[in-house]
Amino acid sequence: MNAEKSSRSNKFIKSALTVDVEDGINIGMRDLMGKNIAPTKRVVSNTHKVMELFSRYNVKGTFFVLGQVAEHYPELVREIDAAGHEIGVHGYDHYQFYRMDYDFAHDQLERARKLLQDLTGQPVEGHRAPAFSINEKTSWGLELLAELGFTYDSSIMPCKSLNYGWGEFGKDLTLVKLANGGELYEFPMSVGKFFGREIPCLGGSYLRLFPGWKNKKMFEEVARERNPIIFIHPYELDEERYPDYFFQELKGKSLKSKVRVKFMSLNRKEVARKLGVLLSNYNHTTMECILKQKLSEKKPIAIYNLGKTKKPMEAANG
Repeated sequence: MNAEKSSRSNKFIKSALTVDVEDGINIGMRDLMGKNIAPTKRVVSNTHKVMELFSRYNVKGTFFVLGQVAEHYPELVREIDAAGHEIGVHGYDHYQFYRMDYDFAHDQLERARKLLQDLTGQPVEGHRAPAFSINEKTSWGLELLAELGFTYDSSIMPCKSLNYGWGEFGKDLTLVKLANGGELYEFPMSVGKFFGREIPCLGGSYLRLFPGWKNKKMFEEVARERNPIIFIHPYELDEERYPDYFFQELKGKSLKSKVRVKFMSLNRKEVARKLGVLLSNYNHTTMECILKQKLSEKKPIAIYNLGKTKKPMEAANG
């Protein structure tokens, strides 16, 4: 596909363009219905849609891939790598850190990283936790990532929201110094102002539900201070109805679960267009490239001294 002409502004610094590669159907079946199924082929077709969109605007991004997706669809990982995108880890089975103990998390991350490195023949340096689940209560995860040899993480949402957030963490690229002597760079997710309150922005339901002009405004506000981070899930570009078995299982679930499923499907037809607006108007690259650029500038980088953390001894993954 030929790259589309764009009118990108050079007034703003590049964003880190990121994708959390997971299947909305199998994760929904497990987390909402209590049924374990393998990732469906939708994750392949939906990730191809993201890759085609990136190709159309001639941009590269960082794809944080679940180990279970790589296990079932190894060729997809090879395709992402062959297209020149960066590969990162998104866990193995999409368990949030508060649902894991230290040993279980170690196994999940080590397996996923090894699989992705074996498939690409490339070192995997970056990580993003499912549901941005690293916060002050699960900060032991940062120690684990450093222990496993990761260079950077991008899991902290530096504001308080309903389901996640570490409100006291800074918003800039930060070198986290750990009590065990390890170090890890942290790319906090982007947040913006909404009626005077800081909220997540530039991805997920925020990108999907905000009008295009608001997404652009938030991008530019963040870009005046630091590199914005855009995030997208392939299933957010999925406009097709989920399989009948999904809705059959949903029938017996709570009203809250039904409302959540409905909310997740709102405005999906607009996601590609809204993302395209950001891709065509601004400059973007991988997290790896931004980190290299920041380190080459030899400017001071924020430091966070993380004290001794308490490692959970019992997993709550069910």
